[in-house]
Amino acid sequence: MVLRPATRAELPAVLALLADEERVVDPASVTVTPAHERAFADIEADARNEILVLVDDRDLVVGCLQVTYIPGLGKGGAERALIEAVRIRADRRGGGLGRELMRRVIARAEARGCALVQLTSNKSRTDAHRFYDSLGFARSHDGFKLAL
Repeated sequence: MVLRPATRAELPAVLALLADEERVVDPASVTVTPAHERAFADIEADARNEILVLVDDRDLVVGCLQVTYIPGLGKGGAERALIEAVRIRADRRGGGLGRELMRRVIARAEARGCALVQLTSNKSRTDAHRFYDSLGFARSHDGFKLAL
């Protein structure tokens, strides 16, 4: 398995992972909109943002996530890594890929000098919560969102 920044050609595969957590979505069936194109280009151009993909030996995207490195004055001025949109292909779950994906992105953040890795997870994703607990994440804060 290789963890690396996503390429533009892999955008449909990433969007397919984000489209449905419970089933495999064919990337060829995904519509890549101009808004997706702009967002991907903005992320790719920003040194503090990455869309990372986990790719198997057949070059199949089996996992993805977005990580944003946030500078801050707390923690001695160190960056923190915010992880979002963590997905593993539905037919590849249960074999340790999620754990491997998270282990690698945490190591990447640590190598960058981040003092903290944080994430949020929808309250309905109880399996994901157990997974993050098993990785050592602490439920230390309540999150709030305001849709605009």
